[in-house]
Amino acid sequence: MAGHASTLTYVAQHHRRRSIEDPLWLKVLLIAIAVGFVSLFLVVPLLSVFVEALRKGVGAYFSAFVDPDTKSAVKLTLLAAAIAVPANLVFGLAASWAIAKFEFPGKSILTTLIDLPFAVSPVISGLVYVLLFGAQGWWGPWLMDHDIRIIFAVPGIVLATVFVTFPFVARELIPLMQAQGKDEELAALTLGASGWQTFRRVTLPNVKWALFYGVILCNARAMGEFGAVSVVSGHIRGETNTVPLHVEILYNEYQTQAAFAVASLLTVLALVTLVLKSLIEWKHAKSVAAASASTTRQFATK
Repeated sequence: MAGHASTLTYVAQHHRRRSIEDPLWLKVLLIAIAVGFVSLFLVVPLLSVFVEALRKGVGAYFSAFVDPDTKSAVKLTLLAAAIAVPANLVFGLAASWAIAKFEFPGKSILTTLIDLPFAVSPVISGLVYVLLFGAQGWWGPWLMDHDIRIIFAVPGIVLATVFVTFPFVARELIPLMQAQGKDEELAALTLGASGWQTFRRVTLPNVKWALFYGVILCNARAMGEFGAVSVVSGHIRGETNTVPLHVEILYNEYQTQAAFAVASLLTVLALVTLVLKSLIEWKHAKSVAAASASTTRQFATK
């Protein structure tokens, strides 16, 4: 009787498992739809960029980068990213540490303000800087009297880039720090560590992979930003054009091959970003698994 009952139980569980599983044709259909969507809207556009860029040969492809305006656009893009990313790195660390580890008046307002660049159109953010620092803006006359150029110059491009990349680092760190809690920091302070030592030896190692991920996203957005930078740049060739703006100018002038060649730089940046993102996620998962295994061994030995 016991064997018969166990057999019936196994059969019932088998039928129940089969009843809740999706049929094979549905799985194949869903996978085909997902692969087709990704291929149509992601893979094909990326491949078309390189096909158009290499349409006239490798020589024509590399000749597009010899142009002085292209070199100037690349240098300006790197300069804007080199300033915006470290600035947002410092701010992101400070803001996330303050929001996640401390209680203070205005905390919710600060959290909301960090998300402001996500809610405001980049074109509007660029227009705000024009209204502030332009010739007819609030501070425009004073800046002109002191021969200080912000709009249609490098400082305006840097300010616009900083604004649109403002939340990336902080938004990666805040949820992680809140999930980790304050126990380790409080333990370090109890053992006599200073605030800086606690941050450097406890907080920072715990968030290093999320920090790297935020920096990568911030850098990719800084180099690929178009809307805000387009408003404040003035489109001065060789002076205030970043790579995205230079691609637009080349395309509007019917220099299609050169436009796609320069655009391939941004495409390569996107692919590198994806590779680094996957690597960081793998490293983070590996470190979490190692920490979990170490904790399990400690409990097992007790």
